[in-house]
Formats: sequence, structure tokens, C-alpha cells
Amino acid sequence: MHRRIFRPPAGLILLTILSAGMNARTNPAPVVAGPVVVLRLHGIIEPVTVEYFRHGLAYARRHHAAAIVLELNTPGGLEHSMRQIIEGIFASPMPVIGFVGPSGARAASAGFYILESCDLAAMAPGTNTGASHPVVLGGPQPKGIEAQKIQNDAAAYMRAIASRRGRNVQLAVSAVIKSASFTDQEALQGHLINLIAANRTDLLNKIRGLTLDRLNGAAVRVRPGRVLIWHRSWREKALGLDPGWAFLLLIAGAGCLFIEFTHPGVVVPGVCGILLITWAVFQLSIFPISWAAAAWMILGLAMFAVEAKFPAHGIWAIGGIIALTLGAVFLISTPIPAMRIGWAEAGGLAAGLGLVMVGVLRAVLRARHAKRLSGVEAMAGMLGIARTDLTPQGTVTVAGENWQALARHPVAAGARVRICAVRGLQLDVEPLSGTMNAETFSQTAAHEPPKE
Repeated sequence: MHRRIFRPPAGLILLTILSAGMNARTNPAPVVAGPVVVLRLHGIIEPVTVEYFRHGLAYARRHHAAAIVLELNTPGGLEHSMRQIIEGIFASPMPVIGFVGPSGARAASAGFYILESCDLAAMAPGTNTGASHPVVLGGPQPKGIEAQKIQNDAAAYMRAIASRRGRNVQLAVSAVIKSASFTDQEALQGHLINLIAANRTDLLNKIRGLTLDRLNGAAVRVRPGRVLIWHRSWREKALGLDPGWAFLLLIAGAGCLFIEFTHPGVVVPGVCGILLITWAVFQLSIFPISWAAAAWMILGLAMFAVEAKFPAHGIWAIGGIIALTLGAVFLISTPIPAMRIGWAEAGGLAAGLGLVMVGVLRAVLRARHAKRLSGVEAMAGMLGIARTDLTPQGTVTVAGENWQALARHPVAAGARVRICAVRGLQLDVEPLSGTMNAETFSQTAAHEPPKE
């Protein structure tokens, strides 16, 4: 016995397809309306950036945002921080729109990964993205099998992101393997991004009513409302990584400690210096530090002290500025220029610190070697008159006051004497030519300026 197979007529199949199409038209993707929260991922991608991103997500949930816009302008950053942000994007209940802007911005290295992971990717005219070949911070770059493993892992991660978002996998991987970089037009033509927008307002106008496919298979249409910008907290601003800012804090802390060492007991500069240096070390701790460069910086500070102690027409100071500048530029051992301290800021801060240190040290040394103008020690070099014979001890009158004196040579009463030293309440004196009575001396010679 043969079973008869039911074969629906072609007309029924066509009717089913048309019916599905009509249902799709009558049941479009649901509209999600609400405010749009803007998160600015500017600068290096690092742990504080992740903290800022997570707080921004929570803020968007509380305000029932229709979408999140990530404004990207970054040279890259740390892989672990990048992966944490991408995990948050994939898990976001709201569509996340990546936007490289404003014009002139870039989303390089880790920024390219973040851009490709968003539900919708956009760029402003005059921006670029890509150049995502993995590099190791600190020390020589790996070679051979180790380098191949790192590269393959990064490429596989990019393939997973691009394929999940339906973008050009081969072109996206070229940014990892070949360090390819793309302008906004190249990225659009290569299907790495969805659109180009002149600015944030233009972006929101273009996504209004646009259907976005979510990772869970659902599709939504975004109706943007008011724009809410999530700013960094004071803690995130203070702890955010910026090598130039960290070097400024380090220089300011060194200057404060220097003032404390040259003016013991002031206390406030010392406390401020310790806090500033601790702050700078915290920011620099996440970067690989070259200890040879740190030694150059210490050498530069030592040269400033030598210039103040043994003036050499500024030669030591110039050497100190050069050493401090070189140490600052090579302090962070990384192949990424944006993560290093620039020549201009390093040279400017080094020169400023050098001028302050040399000037303060010279003033302190002059004050220590200057002759005292008040007190008992200031009597050295003053003139007096012997009231009694000094053989060798006796009494002299100085500035209207009688003192016990010890003469180096016998002195007759009424003779003029010069004070050589003060030993407690006794003066060491030496005779001068000429005599005068005490009354005349108290009116004239006591006010004569001391002779060297």
C-alpha cells in the first residue's frame, strides 16, 4: 500500500506568502519613544571609562530611554576595558547607537571594536576608524607564535562582532590583521557603518522611525525625544587616565615638596605635594613605566639643585630641563603615541619647574649666607668706644649700651674699637686709630655703617 502525499496547490502557497506580507505590513516593528541618553567615550578606554559607561546605562534605564548614543573619540585603550563595554552593549535593553564625532574625531583600535558592536554605527564627515591591530603595552612587541596567537584571538573577536551585527566581516577583520583604517565614506561603502550624520542632531533625525534589529531577533523603531547627556562625576574626572594630566600632577607635587624641604615647618605644601604625587602615581600605575626614564627625571631634578648651589650660567639648569623632558616623554613605554606624554607639555612643565626650583633655591641660599641685620649677631662689624682700659678685658660702649669686651691687643680708655664677634654677653674687639669721648661717640660713631 502506498501512502498518498498531500501536495498543496501552488495557489495556496502564493496566498500564504501574500498573507504573510500583508501581516508584516499591518504589524510593523513596535515604536520605542523616549529620551536619548548621550554617553561620551572620549580619550583612552580604561577602567574609569567602563565605570562611566555602566553608570550611564543605569541612568538610561531609570529614565526609560529610547536609545543610547555613544559619542566616540578615542585612540584606543585596554582590551579588558573594551570587552567589558562591548558586553554591556550586547546586554543593553535599549538600542545602542555608536557615533564617531564630531568632525575630526576618530574611533581607532578599541574604539573600532566598540563602534562595530553597536546596534547602529554612524560617523560624522571627516572622521576615521579602524587600525585595530593588537599591541602589547610595555616591553618589546611579541613575535612568532605568541604574536600570532594574540592576533588570531583579536581577529576572531572582530569576526564574532561583525557577523553578529550583519556587517562586512572580511573588511572589519582587515583592520585587525592589516591595521587598515577607514574614512567615513569608505566605512559606509564597505558596510562597516549604517549612515553618515553631520552632527548629533542630524543623527537623531536620521534614525527617527528607522527599524533596528536587536540581537534577540526583535526589531524596534526609535522615536527620539529630548536629549539627556550623562556627564562624568567628579571622581571619574579625577581618576580618568590622561598621561599629560598625570605628569602635571607629578610636577606640581614635586614643586610642593621642594617648597616644604626649603621652608621646613610650613606643612601645607608638604601635605599637598604628597597628595598630588599619590594621585599622579595612581593614574600612571595602569601604564607600563620605563624605570630608565624615571631615572632621567630624577637626574633632571638633581641638576636643578646643582645649578642653584653652584651657578654655572644656567648650564646645569638647561641639562636638567632636557633630562626631565626626555624622562617624561619616554616614561610610559607604549607604542601608542596618544598614551604617551607629548614633547610640548613635557618640555613646558620641565622648564617651569626648573625655573621655580632654581629661583627658590638661590633665594634660600642667599638668605642663609646673608649678614644678619638685627639681633645680637648683627653687632659684628659695628664700632664702639672703650670706657675702660682693655688689658685685655674691660668695658666698651656700643650704640649707647655698655658691654663686657675682650680685646685682641691692649686698648686705652677712650679709644675706638671694632666688634669682631659676639660670644654670649661678651664682645671680641680690636682697636682702631683715634680716640673720642663716650658722649660724642654715642651721637655719631654709633650710627656709622659697619665697615668690612
